[in-house]
Amino acid sequence: MSEARKIAVFGGTFDPVHLGHVKMAGLAQKALGLDEVRFVPCRISPHKTGQVAPAPGDDRLEMLRRATADLAWAVVDDCELHSDETSFSYATAESMRVRFPGARLFWIVGGDQWDALPQWRHPERLAEICEFIVFARGQLPLPREGYRIRVLETVHPASATAIREALANGESTHPWLAPAVARWIAEHGLYR
Repeated sequence: MSEARKIAVFGGTFDPVHLGHVKMAGLAQKALGLDEVRFVPCRISPHKTGQVAPAPGDDRLEMLRRATADLAWAVVDDCELHSDETSFSYATAESMRVRFPGARLFWIVGGDQWDALPQWRHPERLAEICEFIVFARGQLPLPREGYRIRVLETVHPASATAIREALANGESTHPWLAPAVARWIAEHGLYR
């Protein structure tokens, strides 16, 4: 009997995707022998209500495609962009379970999101389906009863907010942007 496929979901606004995102996904892929990491840009983030709307979904998808073009294990998945609803992780995980029966599913989060997880909508439903890959920046995340967790460590100073601010202030590129992503942003006048 063959081993179940190992699929990790990496959700977020990816506004824009930066090299820190790609680094985290690559570390997870290597550390856990993942068959694929599915980058899932959200349509409406429940964690960012009341903030400036992200770049259009089609642009964020294309930036993800460009950032991951050379990574055989990376898949850009637009499943959340087709919904009129807020993007809730538990619903995406339930959808993944139907789409990939028998797969071993993982959910990638940063330490800050792990700490905020109790405030998410139905985190227990997400935990029933997925093992969590938690990226710690310094302090190790505390375990939670009923939650399977794998802790990985990484340090990177990338910030999508800082990148957007730099571009809005006239920078044409940023050191944490893949060149192909920076070109797309410039060609389409994003974040100006």
